[in-house]
Amino acid sequence: MGERITVNASVREQHSHGEGSGLIGMPDLVAFAETTEEVSKLVALAHARHLPVVAFGTGTSLEGHVSAIEGGLTIDLSRMDRILEVNPEDMDCRIEAGVVRSKLNEYLRDQGLFMPIDPGADASIGGMCATRASGTNAVRYGTIRDNVLGLTVVMADGRVIKTGGRVRKSATGYDLTRLFIGSEGTLGIITEIQLKLHGIPEAISGATCQFESMAAAVQTVIEVMQAGIPIARIELLDESQMEACIAYSKLTGFEVLPSLFFEFHGTQAGVREQAEVAESIALDNGGRAFAWATDPEERNKLWKARHDAYWAARAMRPTYGAFVTDTIVPVSKLTEAVLGVKAAIVDAGLLAPMVGHVGDGNFHTVILVPPEDGGQERAWTLDRKIVEIGLSLGGSCSGEHGVGRGKRDFLVREHGEETIEVMRMVKAALDPSGILNPGKLLPDRVGQN
Repeated sequence: MGERITVNASVREQHSHGEGSGLIGMPDLVAFAETTEEVSKLVALAHARHLPVVAFGTGTSLEGHVSAIEGGLTIDLSRMDRILEVNPEDMDCRIEAGVVRSKLNEYLRDQGLFMPIDPGADASIGGMCATRASGTNAVRYGTIRDNVLGLTVVMADGRVIKTGGRVRKSATGYDLTRLFIGSEGTLGIITEIQLKLHGIPEAISGATCQFESMAAAVQTVIEVMQAGIPIARIELLDESQMEACIAYSKLTGFEVLPSLFFEFHGTQAGVREQAEVAESIALDNGGRAFAWATDPEERNKLWKARHDAYWAARAMRPTYGAFVTDTIVPVSKLTEAVLGVKAAIVDAGLLAPMVGHVGDGNFHTVILVPPEDGGQERAWTLDRKIVEIGLSLGGSCSGEHGVGRGKRDFLVREHGEETIEVMRMVKAALDPSGILNPGKLLPDRVGQN
């Protein structure tokens, strides 16, 4: 594969970062792998030379996961995009790591199946596994962790192992599949995934509801979840994000107010019942009557606007930088968290629209970074404040973006030093030379650079 290994400066620059802000590291060379065997050979060569190795999918991660901060070799897996096997009767499939969500669902559509994990960006599914991604459908279908049956992984010395299988449960051995899910390329490189699939629902209905205050919108979320409604998606957009989406996505019929986007899946009768209960709760909290989006084209436009929220926010201040942070709290603490973050944004004097998959307590803030001196520091300070609010309420520093380089400093606070030390022991056992995605995920020991 010599012609697919390059030291070209522009290619190396493209692979030096994801979508996150300021987290850049240039690899010394980039290889475009096309098979698990090629990845194995590349990693074995890197292991023999103590060369750092970073796996790269579509580059949509936000916390510096794919930056080659110690140089070395970046292995681009985007050409490993084959759908290897679909088993409709068992509702599972086997794919290569470079397959993106949209391609898989397009392939599955005629078989009445879909893969519901939808992180917004059209990420590679291997990257979604590496970062333990979730997204808008997680409240009903779980995260990627809940939908992976098994993996093919290239270890730090080039050996290839398979974890899990096709069965829905097993009581044999360590659960290595979930060890690699969320390991961010620090324990091995995922090259194939065995995925659960789901049936396309008989009926899908979308709705929006606007509120005079964020508190009322969040209270609606809490009560909907406590009522046990099996809602598929429930998204919160604050007034700043709605202003951005109205302008960018040409949404009509909306005011610049905090809003909830709902989607209901199931039978015709089930969807109707779910929607009626959710609307009743919203009205009790002062929400406007639901605006329905039952036509697929209209519903897709609505969710396209939601998925374009980042670009809509960027368009509000075209000369500004931006980075997205996230936190997650227990649903009962959601009001306190959201209102605390809103107050922190005001105190920082920054524009930072909020949007989130609030059905599971997770929300994001798009911090727009002023170009003047000190703007980056003010934005980072706000980012840290947002995470502190989440942690103080029993939450996590990241509900779905992962840790990468950007959130390592919070891991000891969240998990405790002894727990992190066990993670370091696992890393040392599986990657004794420390070549796999070095400087990511695990914080340095105190006094260590």
